[in-house]
Amino acid sequence: MNWELFALRVVLATIAGLLIGYEREIQGKGAGLKTNALVALGSAIFILMALRFQNEESVDITRVLGQIVVGIGFIGAGTILEKKRKIQGLTTAAIVWCSAATGCLAGFGMYTELGIISGLILIINLVFGYVEHEMIKKNEQDEEKKVTANYLSASSILL
Repeated sequence: MNWELFALRVVLATIAGLLIGYEREIQGKGAGLKTNALVALGSAIFILMALRFQNEESVDITRVLGQIVVGIGFIGAGTILEKKRKIQGLTTAAIVWCSAATGCLAGFGMYTELGIISGLILIINLVFGYVEHEMIKKNEQDEEKKVTANYLSASSILL
């Protein structure tokens, strides 16, 4: 592979990671610009290194792909935390995993697929991030109404 093709693929991987990370950065979430860009870039580099040995005897380049998935799963697991009986970081872990996938797509030269997946990730995060925010806001308002109703009920019993 010539250096121009190598450069194209790693640049596209980095751009995909930056786009995904930018959305996370705007939302104030973990794993923002740098993390997603570096995960995508690293994944692309590992794929490109594996492609170097593609037609060698006794070489299975898909093993590299499998190891990327396992390695990113390990990193993603580190982003998942339990706080006050709530699980946090699942979306961040999924985002990091998807960034790795975009890097793999770029590394394999699957440019159309890279564009489609990057767009889908952004749509899911933007649209459903908004929907999730609205649902949380509604649940908080409903909870506040219950607390107020319980308070008023308890006050009337005392009177």
